[in-house]
Amino acid sequence: MGSAIACHFANIGLEVLLLDIVPRELTEEEKAKGLTLEDKAVRNRIVNEALKKALKTKPSPIYKQEFAKRITTGNFEDDMPKIKDYDWVIEVVVERLDIKQKVFEQVDKYRREGTIVSSNTSGISITEMAKGRSEDFRRHFLGTHFFNPPRYLPLLEIIPQPDTDPELIEFMSEYASKFLGKIPVIAKDTPAFIANRIGTFAIMELFNHVKEYGLTITEIDKLTGTIIGRPKSATFRTADVVGLDTLVHVSEYIKNSTKDERNDAFAIPDYLRKMLENKWLGQKSGQGFYKKVVEDGKKKFLSIDFETLEYKEDPKPKFDIFEKAKPIEDLRKRLPVLLSDKGKVGEFYRKTFYSTFAYSSNRIPEITDELYKVDDALRAGFGWKLGPFESWDALGVEETVKKMEEYGYKPAQWVYDMLSAGFKSFYKIENGKKYYYDIHKKDYEVIPGQEGKLSLEILRPTNVIWENDGASIFDLGDGVLAIEFHTKMNTIGADVLTALNKALDLAEEKYKGLVIYNEGDHFSAGANVGMIYMFAVEQEWEELNMAVRWFQNTTMRLRYSSIPVIAAPHGMTLGGGTEICMHSDKVIAHAETYMGLVEFGVGLIPGGGGTKEFALRLSDELKPGDVRINAFQHRYLTIGQAKVSTSAYEAFDLGYLRPGIDEVIVSRAHQLAYAKQVALLMYEKGYSRPAPRNDIKVLGKEALGFVFVGANEYTEAHYMSEHDKLIAQKLGWVMAGGDISQPLTEVSEQYLLDLERRAFLELCMQKKTLERMQSLITKGKIIRN
Repeated sequence: MGSAIACHFANIGLEVLLLDIVPRELTEEEKAKGLTLEDKAVRNRIVNEALKKALKTKPSPIYKQEFAKRITTGNFEDDMPKIKDYDWVIEVVVERLDIKQKVFEQVDKYRREGTIVSSNTSGISITEMAKGRSEDFRRHFLGTHFFNPPRYLPLLEIIPQPDTDPELIEFMSEYASKFLGKIPVIAKDTPAFIANRIGTFAIMELFNHVKEYGLTITEIDKLTGTIIGRPKSATFRTADVVGLDTLVHVSEYIKNSTKDERNDAFAIPDYLRKMLENKWLGQKSGQGFYKKVVEDGKKKFLSIDFETLEYKEDPKPKFDIFEKAKPIEDLRKRLPVLLSDKGKVGEFYRKTFYSTFAYSSNRIPEITDELYKVDDALRAGFGWKLGPFESWDALGVEETVKKMEEYGYKPAQWVYDMLSAGFKSFYKIENGKKYYYDIHKKDYEVIPGQEGKLSLEILRPTNVIWENDGASIFDLGDGVLAIEFHTKMNTIGADVLTALNKALDLAEEKYKGLVIYNEGDHFSAGANVGMIYMFAVEQEWEELNMAVRWFQNTTMRLRYSSIPVIAAPHGMTLGGGTEICMHSDKVIAHAETYMGLVEFGVGLIPGGGGTKEFALRLSDELKPGDVRINAFQHRYLTIGQAKVSTSAYEAFDLGYLRPGIDEVIVSRAHQLAYAKQVALLMYEKGYSRPAPRNDIKVLGKEALGFVFVGANEYTEAHYMSEHDKLIAQKLGWVMAGGDISQPLTEVSEQYLLDLERRAFLELCMQKKTLERMQSLITKGKIIRN
């Protein structure tokens, strides 16, 4: 965990000193080399191996491997004095108070005054840790609980103790949000703080009553996953990943450290204790609630039977209520449908949701005074789309309280007081601000920290000026529009293309700029493959030609609009999503943006201007003396191998983002506001419509020779199929500009777009391309045929 935290600070450009303990014994390899315990390589072995292991972890803790050069390693005995040169010291040692106190004694000795000191503990008292330390230490000491993996889970719980400087708490919250990209939640110094206290309750409550539900493990994981806005790993798979020993340790700690009304929920059920005795700890031991086996060369996942503790293969879960609930995209509207089910599914949901609602309400004001912090913590730390109070609001607070009482789950008294006073929800949105119900002031209060940020959720009630089924156009104020996609996976079809053109019409008429952004899980999974497949199967070639031309015209319109267009992507930004970004004036990419032109996988090439754009960028990159074919190969293989960046920084290396033009922002909460600011700045500087390009230098036959020879060799070596070879040749044909004899002949963008569209249509006529598209549509899998 220490190495992963170090990597994330290196991610944002900071110099990091990573220290660990000194080994007490030599390894056999060190003995063979004649090393001693005094050699630096030995003394830093533990820290270096930990960092090396972290850097090999998948998914990676670091945006780019070269960022790891910002981390210097050392050990506690030799290098502790160096901390005087650092601004923030974070303790990430074993969860024992006595060991932490020994570390802090050394930190207090060597730190300079004013240095921030924090502990990454997941539950040990921050107040106890601070005892015996200097006054300046205590003023600058607090808990900073990063969730694992720290790069990907945005929660940072900030836990002050009585002597913590209030200004430091405010600073840490702002720094965590803006610079670390975190969702900071200030918690009280109580056992397990906020997220683990509520999240562990929800898991253990289910574990303790699992036999009553009449459901298998696979069925419960189906019910507690994405359908209710929770991670795909749901309950039991998540427990296996975390480790059953870790989960039991946290649960027992909470049970022994608290005396609340539901302390019984943290008891360890007999079947779980038996699993621990058998060392069935989950992923780390090879089996837990699930066990992977290979039978007849095929992988199977078996799940444990709670009664017999034997592994069995469960049938694929199927629930009738899902057919009704799945088409409902809005989770707030889907939850009431699921909880209204009359069968065992509805019964399961009512018991699990109602118990969590009651427990969460009774933890206020114990763990926090503000209910929104509970929701923030569960969303950012456990990956819930809606926290307990947000879910409760979606179901209706007053009617849900009555149902909770019927099931024996009574909420806290303050909920009854709130309802009696006429407040019917925990949240409200009004005048461009989000409010929460404050139990002390007995009124709605503005959620702090909204300054300098923009949220489409908050703007939605008042600022949508146009919409259709696929997208909405927002007025962000100050003359800037935003367009949000809201199709499934934010795929790009007719509705989205219509909306993009409408947004450009409106912006060019009376606005200063346009931002393309959304608050879904992903920016866009690309073009609507189902629509392309339908046209191709029906052999509606003219309609398909018009659809592809429409997409190309739209991306070109983004490029040559009279107002600045800013793309602000995040998450999966694939195919057409990448093409939209590549044709915008500027991209403000969230650090966790995974860009790629991946059409090759479904038997196609990028057809919305992406292939053309790679040829254009190659032309602009070429300099006298360059080995042209090497530069071509880099661009060509990026598309041909469907390379996807693992971060926005890597997208620069792959050529999807442009150095000196496009930018990366770590804070998702600040992304939209910054993109708007950039659009205004470009407008105020005097934005001019770019001139269409007619000077794109292509390599023609020089590149085609490389393409055809390489494709033939790879096919003969069985690295690619005959159909892969055909796609590779079509891609090469477009990027080379056709069979032009003279290298560096200049062509226009439209010339390349016409080549691109023709190649796209010809591939759509291939049976094997249709098979690939059908597999993706029906099974969600890419096949290689």
